[in-house]
Amino acid sequence: MTSEIALLVLEDGTVFQGRAWGGRGRSLGEIVFSTGMTGYQETLTDPSYHRQIVVMTAPHIGNTGVNDEDPESGRIWVAGFVVRDPARRASNWRARRELEDELVDQGIVGIAEVDTRAITRHIRSFGAMRAGIFSGDALPAGAEYLTDQVRDALVRIVVDQPQMSGAALASEVSTVDSYVVSPTGEFQGRAPLARIVAVDLGIKSRTPEHLAARGIEVHVVPNSVSFADIQALNPDGVFFSNGPGDPSTAEHEIELLRAVLDAGLPYFGICFGHQLFGRALGYGTYKLDFGHRGINQPVKDIDSGRVQITAHNHGFAVDAPVGEPSLSPFDSGRYGRVTVSHVGLNDGVVEGLQALDIPAFSVQYHPEAAAGPHDGETLFDRFVDLLIAHKKATETAPEETH
Repeated sequence: MTSEIALLVLEDGTVFQGRAWGGRGRSLGEIVFSTGMTGYQETLTDPSYHRQIVVMTAPHIGNTGVNDEDPESGRIWVAGFVVRDPARRASNWRARRELEDELVDQGIVGIAEVDTRAITRHIRSFGAMRAGIFSGDALPAGAEYLTDQVRDALVRIVVDQPQMSGAALASEVSTVDSYVVSPTGEFQGRAPLARIVAVDLGIKSRTPEHLAARGIEVHVVPNSVSFADIQALNPDGVFFSNGPGDPSTAEHEIELLRAVLDAGLPYFGICFGHQLFGRALGYGTYKLDFGHRGINQPVKDIDSGRVQITAHNHGFAVDAPVGEPSLSPFDSGRYGRVTVSHVGLNDGVVEGLQALDIPAFSVQYHPEAAAGPHDGETLFDRFVDLLIAHKKATETAPEETH
């Protein structure tokens, strides 16, 4: 493609000039950065990045092209893509297409040949903020001269978009129709060890695959599902997925989760599902300055003292006390004692919650390990153990006599 200028405009008036890359036009969203050295295809297709412009801190992007095995959903979800040095051509035996061609085909506006280190340092200093990428017909006349008039016009467009705080986005990424992921591998064709309902708040495809590989039948349902709909499936447990948006806006999902907890069903939540678990228990959530995104985030398991390297994609966190277990704040301890099970070692953010009196836990990170690392995968085994124990207890419970 011919070289064309593109502008990355931040809401504070900072402008970076680069080369148009991918789709041409205008892209608006919250600008964030991902520290992953690999896995850009999983990042692009992660629904949690809906309405976000992603800056890749790794300088060389696109060398492995695009394949048909690694996407985490059926489309690219990022609002825009910012890279420093795009590969001139893919060089990998699994590649089926060039990354830039994929961006063009899906209309994802990108910008290349910008100083992504400077952009990242700016976000770390001033926080994630609204931004826009402008190229092609979206650029005003004389944009290459970056006059005050051009800058002011583009900044006005950027600040006119809604902020991420207060955004309810789960319904925009959730599945419309329910579907089932059956057990795979050694469990294929056999009766499932247990059945769960996975509420899709922006689920990544590798998550139900992990559970299916452990003998679990996974019923993936929309975020609008009712508790009666969940009961009708007679599950042995419930899972809430990752997803985008502000957890304080998810009133329906929080009430749904409380109904799950009230019913005594085992619960496991990750990322957005962790934040909703915190709010269901009565804790608050807050927006991080620039969030955690990437596949190299250190998290400490408080009980064992072990440090895991984990994958993250979140801009909000749970405000819960670290230390001795305490009664859950909601409804005067309705859900018993809760403890913070994991903390982030970079900044002390709560990365896990464990309920001690009901079968429920959550983590802020992504244990499905797309695109790695694999340290957190044992959490799926932990959930399966909960499911099997609950199923056995239910099957052996004496019938009520009247």
